[in-house]
Amino acid sequence: MEFTSKKFLTPQQAFEQLKQYCAYQERSHKEVRTKLLEVGLRGNDLEDIIAKLIEQGYLNEERFAVAFAGGKFRMKHWGKNKITQELKRKGVSDYNINKAIKEIPEEDNREALQQLLEKKAAALKDKNIFTRKKKLANFLIGKGYESQLVWKEVGEHFKK
Repeated sequence: MEFTSKKFLTPQQAFEQLKQYCAYQERSHKEVRTKLLEVGLRGNDLEDIIAKLIEQGYLNEERFAVAFAGGKFRMKHWGKNKITQELKRKGVSDYNINKAIKEIPEEDNREALQQLLEKKAAALKDKNIFTRKKKLANFLIGKGYESQLVWKEVGEHFKK
């Protein structure tokens, strides 16, 4: 779906386009607001369309947060910290962020961390154990995993 920034839409046209936009995949309120601003809607018209999309079930921030968190965890193997950071960037409320993060089972989180650790550890060629530990930990923390959990798992990996 393409939105043209030069062409302004009437509220009804914008509503129809945004219905399709939201039906295609889950969207955050901020993304929808940005699209409405791009097509020239402001003020009450913008707020009315967002309210109508929520009313009709096209827009649901909680559903978006849960889908986003689950997708990034499964597909990109992001940790909870990175998912939280991205959801905040997308303007999602703390309540919905916490709800989405709780949907990721702790056991699955630990298992994903261990799989990433094993894969990355196999790729590291450094002879120095401290350098390898640091590189592994930095990689996993960069993926969004909690630092205390990362260091615990890295320590256990090198005891084997």
